[in-house]
Amino acid sequence: MSTPDALTLLAKGELTVRGRLREASNAVLYCAVSYEGEEAHCVYKPIAGERPLWDFPDGTLAQREVAAYEVSQATGWGLVPPTVLRDGPYGQGMVQLWIEADPEAALLALVEDEEAGEGWKAVGFADVGEGRTALLVHADDPRLRRLAVLDAVINNGDRKGGHLLPTTDGTLYAIDHGVTFNVDDKLRTLLWGWAGEPLPTEAVAALTTLATALADGGTLATRLAELLTAAEVAALSGRVAALLRSGTHPVPSGDWPAIPWPPV
Repeated sequence: MSTPDALTLLAKGELTVRGRLREASNAVLYCAVSYEGEEAHCVYKPIAGERPLWDFPDGTLAQREVAAYEVSQATGWGLVPPTVLRDGPYGQGMVQLWIEADPEAALLALVEDEEAGEGWKAVGFADVGEGRTALLVHADDPRLRRLAVLDAVINNGDRKGGHLLPTTDGTLYAIDHGVTFNVDDKLRTLLWGWAGEPLPTEAVAALTTLATALADGGTLATRLAELLTAAEVAALSGRVAALLRSGTHPVPSGDWPAIPWPPV
């Protein structure tokens, strides 16, 4: 299904709740959505089911999820599944196309060696119990590298392994972007393998495109003004500019835990 078709289906289709994802900390409902003969499955996160966060006093998780999709689309990378903000059975919320992940795709691993090995990037050592440690690594994959850049842009405070959805056709999607766009540095991620390394050419091009779209009157700036505060949009623009100035992947600030817990 093309992205425009998916957005139409999600925005206009009839939502039928099929179940609830119990492991989520906020209300996450698994739904069927149908419109003019088309049908798919989706996730519906009603705003009414969100728990307040002390460090995110403005806006909603649902709005930030949609904002993350808009930024992802503006990069041209399509890393976030089609996502809309709409009314549903339990009020307004975020509705996102359901993605079936490939269970055979390996993007993260724990290894006994002290170095990552070919094709992998080291994140850090993890306690695996009984006084033992293992090296946490992620794939040296251009799709993950794009996501690392996107997370730095949106200031993702919770990039866990379970949020990575590689599909059988080779596409990588990422989900759960409610804890994003804070004006303070909140970046927490498992994708630190490129920290301090020069940004690839495609990342510089995507960031340059974002900078233009975020300028006053730009298409992305106009759309995000409906979803985020003015301070959050300004901070987003500032992060894009900072990445372009440095020309490198960010490194952990030391002022905030660098890796989310639990990591999956």
